[in-house]
Amino acid sequence: MEIKLILNGRPIVREAEPDTLLIDFVRAQGCLSVKRGCETSNCGLCTVMLDGKPVLSCGVLAARASGHRVDTLEGLQAEAEDFVAFIADQGAEQCGFCNPGFVMNTIALLRENPDPTDEEIKAFLVGNLCRCSGYEGQLRGIRAYLDAKKAREKEAQ
Repeated sequence: MEIKLILNGRPIVREAEPDTLLIDFVRAQGCLSVKRGCETSNCGLCTVMLDGKPVLSCGVLAARASGHRVDTLEGLQAEAEDFVAFIADQGAEQCGFCNPGFVMNTIALLRENPDPTDEEIKAFLVGNLCRCSGYEGQLRGIRAYLDAKKAREKEAQ
């Protein structure tokens, strides 16, 4: 079947089997930040944006994404660039395997809520599995980013 979508701002038209998962479709297009982890839609490693909303691509057929916009971390580097250094500074990327999912969900969170509380951050990121850090580093990194952003905005006034 023919799949037509916008992938990271580029129109894509490809043939795929009806049972092709979105994770396999985007990886076949070179989007290797989308990772396979648990195979049960529980770890967040395969998170992509579908029309601007985070979805677990291992649980979505590529056919369902046809006619829509899909963004992966490869297409959101500029948006992610600001805060990933803050997360790394907190030692939250020990092995780095879970980072793309965390980054994608942090982008979604900050788009939806530009000034979240710590509890809102934790609630939004609950679906991301990290076996190295215990999540506190990610929380500290996001909080440090938000505090630095507020300080820059205050200085600009």
